[in-house]
Amino acid sequence: MEANRQRKGIMGGTFDPIHNGHLTLAESACRQLSLDTIIFLPSGNPPHKQHREDGASDEQRLAMVQLAIRDYPQFSLDEEEMRRGGLTYTKDTLLRMKAREPETEFYFIIGGDSLMAFDTWYHPDIICENCVLVATGRNDLALDTIQKKMDELKETLGADILLLDLPEMRISSTDLRKRFREHQSVQGLVPDKVVEYIEKNGIYGG
Repeated sequence: MEANRQRKGIMGGTFDPIHNGHLTLAESACRQLSLDTIIFLPSGNPPHKQHREDGASDEQRLAMVQLAIRDYPQFSLDEEEMRRGGLTYTKDTLLRMKAREPETEFYFIIGGDSLMAFDTWYHPDIICENCVLVATGRNDLALDTIQKKMDELKETLGADILLLDLPEMRISSTDLRKRFREHQSVQGLVPDKVVEYIEKNGIYGG
């Protein structure tokens, strides 16, 4: 690989809200994979996460990501999926990125639950042709279960797939929304600037 070739991680998600687990994951990926940048890619209208009744608006989710990554020069925000109309698919977004930056090597970061369902995504073969998959694991999934799925994707889709070594993180956006609604503490779980924004704007009933 050329010495000057860019290595960029892509971290998609609803980020509703973004939390410290997302930031820890991004930092770990940068360090372990020697990435130049992590691109935070808030999903606009993914087919598997429709009708979030208790969530923030698109603009609020964007604002929270901007606040969370402001002090991390290696992190950037891409609003492409958010600004596009209709359903959004990873395959289409990745092809657009590759068309703009054909020499860049992209690493698509995917959680354990998404990994287990990856072969049901829209054109997973094309996704695998255009990036390296990076599995993050999940606390309620055994390591051998994740490894078995990785081996399966390598065999059936020709996936180039890596597993990150991460500390145990028991943070979920679903639990955080519940905490805000019930006025419970989120100290240490969500960046302070994001907490202030949520409380100021009354998001999640906070």
